[in-house]
Amino acid sequence: MTTLRQRLRSGEPLLGGLLRMPGEALVEIAGIAGLDFVLVDCEHGPADLVALQHHITAAAAHGLPVLVRVGADDPGLVLRVLDLGATGIVVPHVDTADQARAAVTAAHYPPLGGRGFATYSRAGRFGAVPIAEHLRRAAEETLVVVMAETPSACANASEILAVEGVDAVWVGPADLSVAMGLTGGGAEPAVQAAIASVRAAARDAGRSVMTIVDSPGRAAAAPPGLIVYNLAHILLATFRDLAAARTPR
Repeated sequence: MTTLRQRLRSGEPLLGGLLRMPGEALVEIAGIAGLDFVLVDCEHGPADLVALQHHITAAAAHGLPVLVRVGADDPGLVLRVLDLGATGIVVPHVDTADQARAAVTAAHYPPLGGRGFATYSRAGRFGAVPIAEHLRRAAEETLVVVMAETPSACANASEILAVEGVDAVWVGPADLSVAMGLTGGGAEPAVQAAIASVRAAARDAGRSVMTIVDSPGRAAAAPPGLIVYNLAHILLATFRDLAAARTPR
């Protein structure tokens, strides 16, 4: 079976949905609809590991890989979400190569990283997977996406993306906009120029990019890589349209 990481490395555009917990039904709908992955946000919103396990279990029933956005510099949470069976992590506020190396260290077993080892977790099928197979699968499948959300991160993009084990970069447009003293949510020319520079650095380093979008049209215009729909924005716009339908014309 081709893994999400292998599909990403082949250059295939992969469509996913960003959601916050609780949202098991959205996970199932994403799987039924045919999305390629879901991204569960444990940075903004509750980082409840029991609830996260339910979300990952729901995704597994539909063969849907799960990425989890963890807190910045939180190796304990990284360990736990991967032990629960997440396919990979998204790490916010990575400003330097050292921080990128720390993320890789937390996500991968030795020799690449320093993740604590156990096969009796859900990821190891509660001890049913032999040690060598578990190590091999983790090395082949685990995705690490770093987020560039400040001018410093964008300036250091080449060094960050040169770190072995970093698979992709996501420029957080809203955080970057605020960090630059702006309030346009990422649509400003300066922010778009910074995003373009990071994407160029990713191309030069042979890494992928993640892009957040709010419509199929924006998804079609996004570069190949991990393309994630912001489900909160999409649902809000849909509900507004539904509410507006009662307005007399």
